Amino acid sequence: MDALLTSLSGLGPFLLYFAMSIAMLLLFKWLYVLITPYDEWRLIKEDQNLAAAIALVGAFVGFSLAVASAAANSVSLLDFAVWGVVALVAQLLAFAIVRLMFLPKVAERINQGQVSAGAVVGGLSVAVGLLNAACITY
Repeated sequence: MDALLTSLSGLGPFLLYFAMSIAMLLLFKWLYVLITPYDEWRLIKEDQNLAAAIALVGAFVGFSLAVASAAANSVSLLDFAVWGVVALVAQLLAFAIVRLMFLPKVAERINQGQVSAGAVVGGLSVAVGLLNAACITY
């Protein structure tokens, strides 16, 4: 019985970190959709646009990887929150740089449903998320 109670002693911190992780993911989703020049939800729900779905899922996975690293490496809830915000900014900047510097027409291509464009954006988001996650270690 003591072993069970010892195991469950981490439930409170788990719930705090998990709730904050979900809140960060929702904030990221809101900001990401705000900075993209197309309406992902409309494209996905109404048009069944696979390119938009791939790009959005890649963005979520990339950001979640960074948040997971922040959670695993943080020393406190405040530390976790700070590094979660750093990860959020890094992911959004990465999308902006890719869109503005390397693939200026990617937004139109995703809007048109070009799966290759969605795959590139989604894949780059995951790649940036991996790098982001690796850098959130100390």
